[in-house]
Amino acid sequence: MKIIRTFLCLFVTFLFLTSCNQEDKEVKVLKLAHGLPPSHSVHLGLIYLNEQLEELSHGKMKLDIYASGQLGSESQCIELLQIGSLDMTKVSSASLEGFVDPFKVFGIPYIFKSRTHYFSVIDGSIGQQILTTTEPYWFRGLTYFDSGARSFYTNNKPIRTPADLKGLKIRVQRSPIAVEMMRTFGGSATPVDWGELYTALQSNVVDGAENNTPSITTAFHHEVAKYFSVNEHTMCPDVIIISMARWNKLNEQERTWLQQAADKARIYQRQLWEVQEKQSLDEMIERGMEIIYPDKQPFIEASRPMIERFKNDPAFSELIDKIEQTHEKDN
Repeated sequence: MKIIRTFLCLFVTFLFLTSCNQEDKEVKVLKLAHGLPPSHSVHLGLIYLNEQLEELSHGKMKLDIYASGQLGSESQCIELLQIGSLDMTKVSSASLEGFVDPFKVFGIPYIFKSRTHYFSVIDGSIGQQILTTTEPYWFRGLTYFDSGARSFYTNNKPIRTPADLKGLKIRVQRSPIAVEMMRTFGGSATPVDWGELYTALQSNVVDGAENNTPSITTAFHHEVAKYFSVNEHTMCPDVIIISMARWNKLNEQERTWLQQAADKARIYQRQLWEVQEKQSLDEMIERGMEIIYPDKQPFIEASRPMIERFKNDPAFSELIDKIEQTHEKDN
């Protein structure tokens, strides 16, 4: 009897451990990396995405999130997605320009006439069409997070007109469109890795940069830059993408859960962004930065040759026409 009882105990323990292991195997964990700090609205939006995913899937799916560039730069994360070593990432649309041409339109200065126009495009059929163009490159776009408008900030010289940029070394993203934009405005485009920009500003390796207010304050660039010129030349959204290697392994139900969670997170992150954008501007003022609101028209005029070049390019003309037609419908 004692032998039988011992056997039964061992058998029950085995069944329990097997069931636990099976339960663990049923939880699909997707590894997601991005370059922003945990205080940023994008990171908080991704945490919310994870919460929604766990809730929708009843605990069967979740994210493992790595912030602050722990797994590499945006370009490196995209490459990791392509070979299936990373499941998901958040990247700027500028980082996708080298992979998928349609994302270049976001870098064209003043392509969007207003925030309303911008959201109408990225939330409508045009935005969805652009997201799907990534699939041949082994990753898939899920949704757009808000990244506001990009403006110039500088060390020693305020920017009030495009002429003020002449001769200045301005850090831009590693994007051919951003480089062309700076050339159009008369400045000297200087690509610098985001993690090295604080030191580059502090040591005057660059004279300034261009970005949105939350990115400036969460990276503490307002500690070294003196002027912020709100010319709002581009609106480049952040994009949540997933490796096709991982996407192809998900069943239809899992794909639905993930997309629904991403859609919910998009709305939540934009609410956070609006609050953080205002808070960041207040922080910049408190730190002593001079906030300048230049007349945008000279910047718009200076960028017209660049806009016309893209409109005359068969690869972009139809897409730009659709974007402009969306503005006309909004009005």
